[in-house]
Amino acid sequence: MGILERKEREKLQRRQEIIDAAEKVFISKGFTNSTMDDIASEAELSKGTLYLYFKSKEELFKVFVHRAILKLQELFVHNISEKDNGILKVEAIGESYIQFYFDYPFYYQALMFEESQIVSEKSDDEISKEIINTKIKTNKILVDTIIEGINDGSISPDLDPIKTSLVLWGESLGVLQLVTLKGDIICKEMDCSTEDLIEYFFEFTYRALRK
Repeated sequence: MGILERKEREKLQRRQEIIDAAEKVFISKGFTNSTMDDIASEAELSKGTLYLYFKSKEELFKVFVHRAILKLQELFVHNISEKDNGILKVEAIGESYIQFYFDYPFYYQALMFEESQIVSEKSDDEISKEIINTKIKTNKILVDTIIEGINDGSISPDLDPIKTSLVLWGESLGVLQLVTLKGDIICKEMDCSTEDLIEYFFEFTYRALRK
């Protein structure tokens, strides 16, 4: 291995170590309370070295958000892989959302924070473009399963696949956000659990999609 190749590999490894350190800090302290000093300390680097790789904690948070979307995409792909038709794959995607929400709460919270930002305030940098492209690819998985369901007769042919996917995305985020912010209060008053409410929402959605 040449010197330049070794240095590039070391640089990529250092970058990955910084990202891992930032993730630990964001999870333990929250994005708002985290600082570049905290991240440098976790990574066992000087802050000056940290700034050679990332210009701000906002940039590092975007990388964290991108990781979250990739994890959700990974769950989609894995959970639909053994399903036989479109509606079953849509149900598997719904199960992926539920798994993501309960098993990766900090990734979920990062996505919610990112979704709440005004689009015009987002930078047109490389990681922002990667986030958008990954979101599009992730949503395309849902679009393709809806099209498959229409073609195999398991989903109503009256549905527009793209519009339906966006509505499902918005509704899913909304219900999960409702449960996150007010689930305990609502379910206490209405004698249900947050799990019951989430499960009911997705079953309600599946019934609406079926032919």
